[in-house]
Amino acid sequence: MKRIFSCLLLGAGYFISLTTASAQATGTNLSGQPIRVPNSATPFLNFTPDARSGALGDAGVALDNADANSIFWNPSKLVYAKQDAGASVSYTPWLRDLIGDMYYGYFSGYKKLGKDQAIGLSLLYFDLGTINFTTSQGLSAGSFNSREYALTASYSRRLAKNFSMGVNLKYLNSNLGAGTSVNGTPIEAGSTAAADISAYYNNSSRDAVTGKGVSWAYGLMISNLGGRINYGSAELYYIPTNFRLGGLFTYHVDTYNKFNFVLDLNKLMVPTPPEYGDPVNGVRPIRRGQDPNRPFFSAVFGSFADAPGGFSEELKEITLSTGAEYWYNDQFAARVGYFGESIEKGGRQYVTAGIGARLSTLGVDFSYLLPVRSGSPLANTLRLSLLFNFNKGQRVAEDTETADTN
Repeated sequence: MKRIFSCLLLGAGYFISLTTASAQATGTNLSGQPIRVPNSATPFLNFTPDARSGALGDAGVALDNADANSIFWNPSKLVYAKQDAGASVSYTPWLRDLIGDMYYGYFSGYKKLGKDQAIGLSLLYFDLGTINFTTSQGLSAGSFNSREYALTASYSRRLAKNFSMGVNLKYLNSNLGAGTSVNGTPIEAGSTAAADISAYYNNSSRDAVTGKGVSWAYGLMISNLGGRINYGSAELYYIPTNFRLGGLFTYHVDTYNKFNFVLDLNKLMVPTPPEYGDPVNGVRPIRRGQDPNRPFFSAVFGSFADAPGGFSEELKEITLSTGAEYWYNDQFAARVGYFGESIEKGGRQYVTAGIGARLSTLGVDFSYLLPVRSGSPLANTLRLSLLFNFNKGQRVAEDTETADTN
C-alpha cells in the first residue's frame, strides 16, 4: 500500500497523531484554515472495540450482562458478571473502503475474586498497515508497518449491593514510523501511561413469578487520564482523555423477553483550539478561548469551559450514542443504534445494527455501520466479537443478585 506520511496520519483516525496534534496547537487544519475540533494523538484508544456496543451506536458504559469487554467500557460492571471468568476477542477492519490493510483487534479477559471483586487484562491493538514513505521530490524513503497498542490491567470492587467502582491502569505505545523522518525531524515511537476510573449503579423491580418488571442502571467512565506523548521532538501531544456518562433502562416483558434502551453522552477532555487573531511580530495572539499548551489539570478538566464560543459551543462537543436491544431468553439478540456528533465538531453521524447469540460457554456478536451522509470513511465498518466463559455454570443467585425484586 503506497501512502505518503500524511496518508498515514489520515488512516489512523479522522485526524491523527502528529498532524492533528499540531493542528490543535496552532488552530489550523492542513490547508491553513481555522478549525475548532478538539483532537488528540492516539485516537485509537477511544475506538469502539466490540460488536455489541458497536451495534448500539457505540453505547456501553451502563450495559447489562457484563463480560470481558467491560474492561474497556466500565470495569466496575465486572463484579456483577454472571460467570466466574470470561474472555473476548474482537476484530474490526478499519476504513476498509479506503485502505485495505488497516484493522484493530481487542483481546480481554477477567476473573472474579469472590462476589465483590474482579480483575482483568486487555490488549487493544491497532495496525495501520504498511506505509511506503516518499520525500517531497517523490523519491522512495523506505517503508514501515505502523502500529499502536494499549495494554490494560483492571480492578473493580463492589462497595454496596447495587454500587461498584473500578480502575484501569494502562501502558500505551504509538509507533507511527520510528526510524524515519518528516522534513528532517526524526520520528520515534511515543509511549506513556494512563488510568481510567469508573462507577456503576444498577437496580430492578420485577415480579418473581412472571418475570415482568423493569430494571435500570447508570454508569460513568473517565478514561485515558495520563501523560502527554511525544514522537521524538520537543512537542508534547494530548492523549484522548474521555468523559462518558450513560444509562440503561430495561423492560422485562416476561421471563423470556426483554428490551434494553441505552444512552451514552461523551465528551473528549482535551483543549478546544482557540480563535486566533492576525499575526503580530510572527506570533498569532489568542482572541477568544484558552491557550491549549497549559498545565495538565487545567487542560483536561478545563476542557468543559474553554470553547471560544462559550457554553453553546461546549454542548456541541458532546456526542450522543443511543440504541435499543431485544433479547430472547438471554440467548438471542437483535440491536439497532445511532451515533450523533455536531457538524461543526467532526460531523460523524451514523446508524448501526447487529445481532448476537449466547450459549453456555460461547457467545458471538456482529455489527454493521451505515453513515447518514455519503462519502464517510467509516462506511461499511463491521465488527465481529467472540465471547468465552470458563466456568461450568452461573454463580448462585446470592452472587449475582443486584437488586430487590417485588
